[in-house]
This record gives sequence, structure tokens and C-alpha cells, in this order.
Amino acid sequence: MRIGVDATCWANIRGYGRFTREICAAMVDAAPNHEFVFFADNAAARVFELRAKNVRLVTVAQSVAPTQAASADSARSPRDMLRLTAAVRREPLDVFFSPSVYTYFPLPPGQRAVVCIHDCIAERFPQLTLPSRRARLFWSAKVKLALWQARRVLTVSEYSARDLERVLMVKRERIDVAVEAPAAAYAPVESRAQIEVAARKFGLDPHAPWFTYVGGFNPHKHVDTIVRALGAVAKDRTPRPQLALVGSIDKDVFHGDQARIRRTIAELGLESQVIWTGFVADDELRALHSGATALLLPSECEGFGLPAVEAAACGAPVIATLESPLPELLAGAGLFVKPGERAELEKAMRSLLDDPALHARCSAAALAQVKLLSWPRAARAALDSLERAAR
Repeated sequence: MRIGVDATCWANIRGYGRFTREICAAMVDAAPNHEFVFFADNAAARVFELRAKNVRLVTVAQSVAPTQAASADSARSPRDMLRLTAAVRREPLDVFFSPSVYTYFPLPPGQRAVVCIHDCIAERFPQLTLPSRRARLFWSAKVKLALWQARRVLTVSEYSARDLERVLMVKRERIDVAVEAPAAAYAPVESRAQIEVAARKFGLDPHAPWFTYVGGFNPHKHVDTIVRALGAVAKDRTPRPQLALVGSIDKDVFHGDQARIRRTIAELGLESQVIWTGFVADDELRALHSGATALLLPSECEGFGLPAVEAAACGAPVIATLESPLPELLAGAGLFVKPGERAELEKAMRSLLDDPALHARCSAAALAQVKLLSWPRAARAALDSLERAAR
């Protein structure tokens, strides 16, 4: 088959970009007899690293990079999207793959396609994810078009598949699931010295415990709740635990909540304990996870929760939301709490700080559970979906 792929999400530094890069690389490796034609804008083309005989890159000029134009409160240029549509029309493709509805653009009429919809968070919690009525209308129109054009819909967990069926009314027989996995870079760092070097680099005291949070600073992530829980837990102990907030501070295009988080930190006097690291490369983040008491992800909802899985691959326990596939995917690897419930979050944080045996059990379970996940397996599921759509 000749498979077209929307690669305009390649440069995204959040989960959408990670998913696109990992699953596409695994698909190319798994299907050497298929030809993959990737369509990218200049920003994505600059960081596109796949080099294989069955890969071809088509660069399409855009006035604004799609990863930027598809931000939480903007509208993409119709002319830019039609340039991508025209580029796809010029290629004789058997099927087209959109790894994320986030950067979706209209496909030529009749083009067989698979679209990946990672979750229904924007539909379930629009006020927490899309800041204006205009943004919500644009998002809804884009998702409806993608579902209308696609023969099959891919998602990243059975939890998300149930949401697609319930919220977006997609028939279950039309949905395929490709479960995500940690990138190869994520594994335990055994050297305490290496962990301490990474901690110091990002402003953490290596002799005090720390928690990690990785992701965007969006309202539905409840980062302000994490900060309040840290303040409560830190009151009665020495050394005081710390929190590393890992994620882009100034380049995130999604609906942010940084101002409220910073106000909460200042209100509680936690400026020396809450560290804004900015973006952290995988190798250094691996070290931070390896030394952490736990990763925290008490979001309102997660379609998958890749930061938790990547932390688990480093042996870090997780404290994560029940509204996700994580209680099943990481069974025994941590403690799971109701979204935004500060008392439950505090209790879980205290448990992992005070009970070394519990921490050790969760760490061992984390390493065992992530071995069941793999990108080659996810790629095979995606290829099967594409093959069904191409018939």
C-alpha cells in the first residue's frame, strides 16, 4: 500500500507529537513493503528524522505552522489547509493516516482514511480545555469533519474507545485501539550520582524527596491542586518535599492555567519547593523520574496518560487519576485518586513518602507493567486499521 501520513504534528513537544513520532517510526519498521508518504510543513520537516527506503517526505508551505495555528484559541488559515489537501490529492494514495485530530485538515473527497482521536476531553470538559465559544465551535467542526471523512477511528486505550462511543457516538465496530508505550529512552537510572546531577541542574535539592509532574499547565490537569497538596504534606516534615513541574512554560499552544498555579505557589510560600524546570530532554527527565518519590497526574481525565507510563518505565510509582486507563495499565504501580480530590492526593503522597516497602512494591510493579506495552504492537494495530480502511 501507499500510505499518506499527516506529519504536521511532528514538531509538537506534547503527547500528540510523541505519539506521531513513535508510532510512525514503528509502522515504517514493521511494514517495509508499504510506502509511506509524509506530508509536513517546514517546522515539522526540519525535525523529521525518519530515513528509510519506504519513506518519502512532501513539504507543504504554510503561513503558520499547524502545531501553532491549531492552538486553543485560534483558527487555521483555510488557504493553508487547502494547500495540504491539494498536496494529498496529487499523490495516488491507498489510504491516509491522521495521527492526531489536533492538526487535522480536510482530505480530498473519497480519500480512504483513518483518524486518531486520543480522547474526548475537549468534548467532556470544554470550559477547561477551550477558552472561548469560538474555539469550541472550531474544534467541534474539525472533529465532525474528521469523523465524517474517516472510514475507521483509531484511539489509544479501551478507556478512550468507550468515551468515543459514548460521547462522540462512534460505533464500536468502527474503532480500533493502538495502546501507547514508553519511548526507548525511558529506563531506570541506577547511578545515584547521575540522578543528583540532574536534580541540581534543575534546581532540586538532591537530599530532599521530590515529586514530578510532566505535561501542560492546563486547567483540567489540576496542577494547582497538586501544589496545595504539596503544601499540606510539607508542613510536618523535614526535609520538605519538592515538586518539579516539567513542561514548556512559554511554547505551549493549549489552554493554560499558569497564572493561577503561580498565585497558589506564592500564596502558600512554596517558591523554593516548587521548581519550574521548563522542557526537559528525555535522558535528563529519565534521571528525575528515577529519583522521584512518584509522578503526579490527578487530571480530570486522561485518554492514556503517557507521562505516567514513561515515569513507570523508570521505576517511579505513580499517583494518577481514576478517570483514565492507568489503574488497569499500571495496576499495582501506584495509587489512584478521584480527579482533583486534594485529600486523596495528600494521603497518597504521604503514603509513598512514609512507607518505603509500599514505594518498593509500586516501583517493582511499575517496571513489570510497562514491559507489557510496546510501540511495535501499537504500530501493528494501526497498520491493521489502515489495511481495513483501504479495502
